Amino acid sequence: MSDKIIACGLTLKEIEKLADKVEKGNLSKIKIKNDDSEVCIEKSSAPVMAAVPPMPMPVQSAAVPASVPAEAAAVTGEEKTYDGNVVKSPIVGTYYAAPAPDKDPFVTVGKQVSKGDVIMIIESMKLMNEVQSELDGVVTEILVDNGEPVEYGQPIMVIK
Repeated sequence: MSDKIIACGLTLKEIEKLADKVEKGNLSKIKIKNDDSEVCIEKSSAPVMAAVPPMPMPVQSAAVPASVPAEAAAVTGEEKTYDGNVVKSPIVGTYYAAPAPDKDPFVTVGKQVSKGDVIMIIESMKLMNEVQSELDGVVTEILVDNGEPVEYGQPIMVIK
């Protein structure tokens, strides 16, 4: 884990400890505000949005699409290629396409996105991390389903 400051002068490790105390203790909520950032950790059965500064999303350029099926690529160790820029998960967590279950998704296939637009949320350690696009383009593929667990570096969507 990094000692990098994430929000409100707290490191990710410190935020995780606070989340653990809320989950296992008799606290129901911790809210910390500092200038333009806020961390809110609340015990709940539904996902809770925490206002954390959006995380820039690294984008990897991809070549011409391969004709190898995903299962075959996994067996042979080859990575599937996509026609466009692959947006990968910056952290391990759960992918959410929309800010809330009753809201419209941030992006859909065919939608134009601009650099800085929020394109997804990855929930990790009970924190909702908004992921921003690092480029302009059109979403050509969304590779995971809403609510699906994702791994670090897993392809999430393709922007061309």
